[in-house]
Amino acid sequence: MAMTELPDLARRLDMAPHPEGGWYRETWRSDLTVPQSALPPDYTGPRSAGTAILFLLMPGQQSAWHTVRSAELWLYHSGGPLLLEFGPEQDGATTYLLGADIESGEHPQFVIPPGHWQRARPRDDQPCLVSCVVVPGFDFADFALGAPND
Repeated sequence: MAMTELPDLARRLDMAPHPEGGWYRETWRSDLTVPQSALPPDYTGPRSAGTAILFLLMPGQQSAWHTVRSAELWLYHSGGPLLLEFGPEQDGATTYLLGADIESGEHPQFVIPPGHWQRARPRDDQPCLVSCVVVPGFDFADFALGAPND
Protein backbone atom coordinates (compact mmCIF):
# COMPACT_ATOMS: atom_id res chain seq x y z
CA MET A 1 0.00 0.00 0.00
CA ALA A 2 1.44 3.38 -0.97
CA MET A 3 1.94 5.90 1.80
CA THR A 4 -0.41 8.26 -0.06
CA GLU A 5 -3.34 5.85 0.39
CA LEU A 6 -4.75 6.35 3.87
CA PRO A 7 -5.91 2.97 5.23
CA ASP A 8 -9.41 2.92 6.74
CA LEU A 9 -8.04 2.10 10.22
CA ALA A 10 -5.60 5.04 10.03
CA ARG A 11 -8.46 7.31 8.91
CA ARG A 12 -10.68 6.20 11.81
CA LEU A 13 -7.83 6.90 14.26
CA ASP A 14 -7.05 10.29 12.64
CA MET A 15 -3.48 9.24 11.79
CA ALA A 16 -0.94 10.79 9.44
CA PRO A 17 2.14 9.34 7.67
CA HIS A 18 5.14 8.96 10.00
CA PRO A 19 8.58 9.99 8.66
CA GLU A 20 9.99 6.54 9.52
CA GLY A 21 7.11 4.74 7.73
CA GLY A 22 3.65 3.68 8.80
CA TRP A 23 0.99 5.89 10.34
CA TYR A 24 0.80 7.72 13.67
CA ARG A 25 -1.03 10.17 15.90
CA GLU A 26 0.31 11.72 19.07
CA THR A 27 -2.18 10.92 21.83
CA TRP A 28 -0.44 12.37 24.90
CA ARG A 29 2.21 14.92 25.76
CA SER A 30 2.83 15.46 29.45
CA ASP A 31 2.15 18.94 30.81
CA LEU A 32 5.16 18.43 33.06
CA THR A 33 8.38 19.76 31.53
CA VAL A 34 11.78 18.43 32.53
CA PRO A 35 14.36 21.27 32.46
CA GLN A 36 17.52 20.73 30.42
CA SER A 37 19.58 20.93 33.62
CA ALA A 38 17.84 17.76 34.90
CA LEU A 39 18.47 15.78 31.69
CA PRO A 40 21.64 14.03 30.50
CA PRO A 41 24.00 16.47 28.73
CA ASP A 42 23.20 15.25 25.19
CA TYR A 43 19.68 16.76 25.28
CA THR A 44 19.52 20.15 23.57
CA GLY A 45 16.74 21.65 25.67
CA PRO A 46 13.86 20.90 28.02
CA ARG A 47 11.56 17.96 27.23
CA SER A 48 8.06 16.90 28.18
CA ALA A 49 8.21 14.29 30.94
CA GLY A 50 6.66 11.78 28.52
CA THR A 51 4.79 11.38 25.23
CA ALA A 52 2.68 8.68 23.57
CA ILE A 53 1.62 7.88 20.02
CA LEU A 54 -0.57 5.34 18.31
CA PHE A 55 1.48 3.69 15.55
CA LEU A 56 0.10 1.54 12.72
CA LEU A 57 1.96 -0.58 10.21
CA MET A 58 0.02 -2.17 7.38
CA PRO A 59 1.07 -5.46 5.73
CA GLY A 60 4.16 -4.84 3.61
CA GLN A 61 5.09 -1.65 5.47
CA GLN A 62 7.99 -1.29 7.87
CA SER A 63 9.52 1.47 9.86
CA ALA A 64 12.97 2.62 8.78
CA TRP A 65 15.96 2.07 11.01
CA HIS A 66 15.91 4.92 13.50
CA THR A 67 17.09 5.88 16.94
CA VAL A 68 15.52 7.96 19.69
CA ARG A 69 17.59 9.57 22.46
CA SER A 70 15.08 8.50 25.18
CA ALA A 71 13.74 5.09 26.25
CA GLU A 72 10.76 3.92 24.16
CA LEU A 73 8.09 1.57 25.51
CA TRP A 74 6.18 -0.35 22.81
CA LEU A 75 2.68 -1.59 23.75
CA TYR A 76 0.81 -4.04 21.50
CA HIS A 77 -2.90 -3.40 20.85
CA SER A 78 -4.28 -5.35 17.91
CA GLY A 79 -3.74 -7.05 14.58
CA GLY A 80 -0.96 -9.46 13.74
CA PRO A 81 2.29 -9.70 15.67
CA LEU A 82 5.05 -7.15 15.15
CA LEU A 83 8.71 -7.99 14.55
CA LEU A 84 10.70 -5.38 16.47
CA GLU A 85 14.45 -5.32 15.73
CA PHE A 86 16.78 -3.35 18.01
CA GLY A 87 20.38 -3.03 19.11
CA PRO A 88 23.20 -0.59 19.79
CA GLU A 89 24.06 -0.94 16.07
CA GLN A 90 21.89 -1.86 13.07
CA ASP A 91 24.12 -4.85 12.29
CA GLY A 92 23.55 -7.73 14.68
CA ALA A 93 20.21 -6.44 15.94
CA THR A 94 18.04 -8.66 18.13
CA THR A 95 14.46 -9.43 17.04
CA TYR A 96 11.64 -9.29 19.56
CA LEU A 97 8.06 -10.40 18.83
CA LEU A 98 5.33 -8.08 20.06
CA GLY A 99 1.81 -9.54 20.13
CA ALA A 100 -1.05 -11.01 22.14
CA ASP A 101 -0.27 -14.74 21.90
CA ILE A 102 1.86 -15.09 25.03
CA GLU A 103 1.65 -18.90 24.89
CA SER A 104 3.55 -18.89 21.57
CA GLY A 105 6.26 -16.48 22.73
CA GLU A 106 4.77 -13.11 21.85
CA HIS A 107 5.05 -10.24 24.35
CA PRO A 108 2.52 -7.43 24.96
CA GLN A 109 5.19 -4.79 25.65
CA PHE A 110 8.89 -4.11 25.29
CA VAL A 111 11.29 -1.26 26.10
CA ILE A 112 13.92 -0.12 23.61
CA PRO A 113 16.84 1.34 25.59
CA PRO A 114 17.77 4.98 24.96
CA GLY A 115 19.86 5.53 21.83
CA HIS A 116 19.39 2.01 20.42
CA TRP A 117 18.61 1.48 16.74
CA GLN A 118 15.20 0.02 15.97
CA ARG A 119 12.83 -0.88 13.17
CA ALA A 120 9.54 -2.75 13.03
CA ARG A 121 7.35 -4.64 10.57
CA PRO A 122 4.25 -6.83 10.73
CA ARG A 123 5.18 -10.52 10.79
CA ASP A 124 2.05 -11.58 8.89
CA ASP A 125 -0.39 -10.16 6.35
CA GLN A 126 -2.31 -8.23 9.00
CA PRO A 127 -2.03 -4.62 10.15
CA CYS A 128 -0.44 -4.10 13.56
CA LEU A 129 -1.51 -1.34 15.95
CA VAL A 130 0.76 -0.40 18.86
CA SER A 131 1.45 2.53 21.14
CA CYS A 132 4.90 3.97 21.75
CA VAL A 133 5.59 5.85 24.99
CA VAL A 134 8.82 7.88 25.15
CA VAL A 135 10.38 9.09 28.43
CA PRO A 136 11.69 11.80 28.58
CA GLY A 137 9.20 12.86 25.93
CA PHE A 138 9.78 12.59 22.20
CA ASP A 139 11.22 15.53 20.30
CA PHE A 140 12.26 15.33 16.64
CA ALA A 141 15.63 16.82 17.72
CA ASP A 142 16.25 13.43 19.42
CA PHE A 143 15.30 11.32 16.37
CA ALA A 144 17.65 10.09 13.63
CA LEU A 145 16.92 7.91 10.60
CA GLY A 146 19.50 5.28 9.70
CA ALA A 147 20.38 3.25 6.63
CA PRO A 148 17.59 2.33 4.21
CA ASN A 149 15.64 -0.84 4.98
CA ASP A 150 16.68 -4.15 3.49
